[in-house]
Amino acid sequence: MIPQSFIQDLLARTDIVDVVGRHVTLKKAGINFKGLCPFHGEKSPSFIVSPSRQTYHCFGCGVHGNALGFLMENAGLGFVEAVKELAQMQGMPVPDDPSSQQDRERAKAQKEKQASLTDVMAQAMQHWKRQLKNTPRAVQYLKGRGLTGEIAARFALGYAPENWRGLASAFPKYDDPILVEAGLVITQEPQNGEAEGKRYDRFRDRIMFPIRNPQGEVIGFGGRVLDKGEPKYLNSPETPVFVKGRELYGLYEGRSALRNKGYAIVTEGYMDVVALAQWGYGNAVATLGTACTADHVQKLFRFTEQVVFSFDGDAAGRRAAGRALEASLPHATDTRRISFLFLPAEHDPDSYIREFGPDAFEACVKKAVPLSRQILEHASTDCDLDTAEGRARLLAQAIPLIRQLPEGALKGQIADDLATLARCAPDDVRRRLNQTSEAGGRHGRHTQTDTAHAPDDMGADIPVFEAEDSSGYASTSQGWSNTRSFGQGKRWRDGMRWQKQGRPVPARPLPQAATPLDRIAWLLVSHSDFWEQLPPSVHDLLCEQSPPYGNFFRWLDRVILDQGALPQDELIRMMRHNDGPEANSGMSDSHQQLTQLAERIGRFLEMPEAKDTVTSLLYMIKPLELEAVRDELELLNQSGELSEAAEARKMELIRQSLAMKLEISQIRPISG
Repeated sequence: MIPQSFIQDLLARTDIVDVVGRHVTLKKAGINFKGLCPFHGEKSPSFIVSPSRQTYHCFGCGVHGNALGFLMENAGLGFVEAVKELAQMQGMPVPDDPSSQQDRERAKAQKEKQASLTDVMAQAMQHWKRQLKNTPRAVQYLKGRGLTGEIAARFALGYAPENWRGLASAFPKYDDPILVEAGLVITQEPQNGEAEGKRYDRFRDRIMFPIRNPQGEVIGFGGRVLDKGEPKYLNSPETPVFVKGRELYGLYEGRSALRNKGYAIVTEGYMDVVALAQWGYGNAVATLGTACTADHVQKLFRFTEQVVFSFDGDAAGRRAAGRALEASLPHATDTRRISFLFLPAEHDPDSYIREFGPDAFEACVKKAVPLSRQILEHASTDCDLDTAEGRARLLAQAIPLIRQLPEGALKGQIADDLATLARCAPDDVRRRLNQTSEAGGRHGRHTQTDTAHAPDDMGADIPVFEAEDSSGYASTSQGWSNTRSFGQGKRWRDGMRWQKQGRPVPARPLPQAATPLDRIAWLLVSHSDFWEQLPPSVHDLLCEQSPPYGNFFRWLDRVILDQGALPQDELIRMMRHNDGPEANSGMSDSHQQLTQLAERIGRFLEMPEAKDTVTSLLYMIKPLELEAVRDELELLNQSGELSEAAEARKMELIRQSLAMKLEISQIRPISG
């Protein structure tokens, strides 16, 4: 484990121009440097490196980060590997985290086990790729499905020969237990006095689809029969690195397409993902032989704000859509868009796009059923709305679904639509929803029964304190952000989800009066379920704040990711006692800051009441977003002549800045 203080010192000593300049030809552009982006093809430079901020940013594809982020993205390194690579450049030895020897040994053993499993599966992937090239029958099958060699290589497709011990040629030690643990080999119990049971390959005579995690590591496989046979698809068993209910096929390969398209298409099969990519829809992913889960939806919303579920139009597809609907409801905030695409019963995405082409498929995507309508259609199954009994059944089936939605405008709109469909008063529907929420609240979870606050109600129950001028926190723009950041944040994950952009900002002495960031932190502690309802861009913005706030938001993200929303008392206890996922994850340097922040916000503010909503929280965060837009605009203004993409981005930032100023002025008066 690497102490956070070392990472901050390492970044402080690093010149990002030197790091990026090893891989990209850079030219001076005002006070910055620019060049051709290494992450997407372009003819005019829109890739800017800022020595003053120690960041890079591409105004063409949107990627940005610091020196560590560049090494991870450009070289495909994990976070720890990138730290070690950067430390070697600076001649700095990498220290160990001062946690207990037992904890370090346990973490090391777990990481070594995971690395062994992914290494073995990567070796199997390379073996099956070679087998595909040497098997005309398998190559012809893929060509018959309309796939090119380029797409096959992009997804690392392979072929497992019809051989009971085919992997013996790839692994000299075919009896190695790691092959069984990785799910590549099956072993039987010994029979009839045998010393050991028979071993044989799990996958035989199948097209192999490697399943990779967002970091690109091979964690499992899906195998499809070439001819007729059962099962049609065979998946790896679950292992320490592979849990079907959490992983999505094609997510690694579709990262850039998700960013460019702006939405994800969720399908039911590997071939759907590959075929859609062949036709220009690289933003497709697939569940792994299981129904869509809340973990799947949560992971998708870390990459995009729009999700389109694509299902067959038959009865099985409708059932699958129902499960996806229920998994999506807790994550359906006002800023996200969820819709459902139903193809004709005889088609799946693969067959439909091959028969009718990409334009026809795009038209289907645009006509996808929005979540609001799908909820009511799903709830009205077997309901005769011409009878009182049918409408009562509709209410009974719809209200449990609507109550799972986060508080906000969308929930209220769907409740009103339900009232119209059921021919009852909107107040009656809201009363039923509130009764359900209150019942749920008795079980210890925070619930909110009111609709979103109007802007001028923001923070009405939280006292406002003026910070001291010397603190640098409460006056002008620094009252909302003392960290320079810009655009959509890039997150990295390898033991630490969030990697701070730019040169680290040391923690300042906390002012005696409450700051806006104190209010945001306290509201999230009191209503931790709000965190997952915030857009990813807001997650980035909060987690990039300087200590102690950025450390707190990163810690909160990890806690909620691992344990879900927790009561306020439990979170405060964890902050004070260094509990949670970061206790032994190399971030123990922030423990004291978390403890101090827990004491601070507890002294300054009264507990927020149940009527606080995500909308009121977003109003508090809005000035932070304005500061980020101003920073990005300043970076562009300092970079001299710009590419067309950068000029277009500049105009968009100006429009965003004006719109945000107007919105903030409607919340409360601002100066400047």
